[in-house]
Amino acid sequence: VIGKSPFNSEDIWDSMLRAGGVAGPHGALLTAAAGVDLALWDLKGKALGTPIYNLIGGKSRDKIKVYASSLVRDLMPKEEANRVAHFRDEGYTAYKMHSAVPGRIDDPQDLTVETVKAIRAEVGYDMDVLVDVNSAYSVHHAIEIGRQLQDLKVFHFEEPVHTRNYEGLAAVADALDMPVASGENSFTRWEHLRLIREGRPDIVQPDVVKVGGITEFLRIEAVLSAHGATMTIHNTQPYGSTAAHAHLLAPSNNFPYAQEYNIETVGIRDNDSILDTPYEVEDGFIRIPDGPGLGLDYNLEKMRSRSSDAPSVLRPAWGHMQ
Repeated sequence: VIGKSPFNSEDIWDSMLRAGGVAGPHGALLTAAAGVDLALWDLKGKALGTPIYNLIGGKSRDKIKVYASSLVRDLMPKEEANRVAHFRDEGYTAYKMHSAVPGRIDDPQDLTVETVKAIRAEVGYDMDVLVDVNSAYSVHHAIEIGRQLQDLKVFHFEEPVHTRNYEGLAAVADALDMPVASGENSFTRWEHLRLIREGRPDIVQPDVVKVGGITEFLRIEAVLSAHGATMTIHNTQPYGSTAAHAHLLAPSNNFPYAQEYNIETVGIRDNDSILDTPYEVEDGFIRIPDGPGLGLDYNLEKMRSRSSDAPSVLRPAWGHMQ
């Protein structure tokens, strides 16, 4: 990357994929590539004095509707229901709960259905409810639970079975009238193509960080659009990812639903922001940044003071998956 022009972002992206090929085009490799790729697009926009959305098709809207994505798994049904009511009062019209425990297949202590019932008792059907179990079910149990969830008018049922069990995912999608969603753990255009051909989810969820950045996201969107797939983003990161997704959605008509927004407390956003200008949700919408590049003004002094060489530690039970 050093010494190359940021305007050669496609060639740089392809070279990163080739260089890391021995490790496989997954997880850590593409997450690292995403950091480089987002920086390149940010540089291009800043060099030209224009937002990224102007480099990929313009802007057809000023803000993006988002849903409140809860990443806490240990709430009791009534606690989750009270939380939904709180975010309804904050202006959100949709809420995603993360239930069950990844890695504990068909856990008998799973309270997914009971939690959705509690939510409906608290807020009725005014809020769309999305359920993400991060691959916690076998096929037959996913169908059993899914039928109960669709009776409760759940908006979508996310990753009901293992992300690579395409045949099982297709079986679940075929058995339910409720939309089944997947895609956050598909990392390239080839994996997304296989997902829609073999897994046949109703909603596909690319994530700009997981797929390696804006360059590959645009390719994936083109592939999915050509095959008639319905899309919504997966987005659990507070700043760069959220802003990048906003730019990607600005010109696009391929993302018809509310998009994911992490409502958990994030230190660099909520306690001591590393931005000099706020970037927040208002009444269930997030604005598309209009500044050059990503449109974010980072406080470099704060970033340096909070940086660390200490290794990251994954939480147990597929802690990387939300």
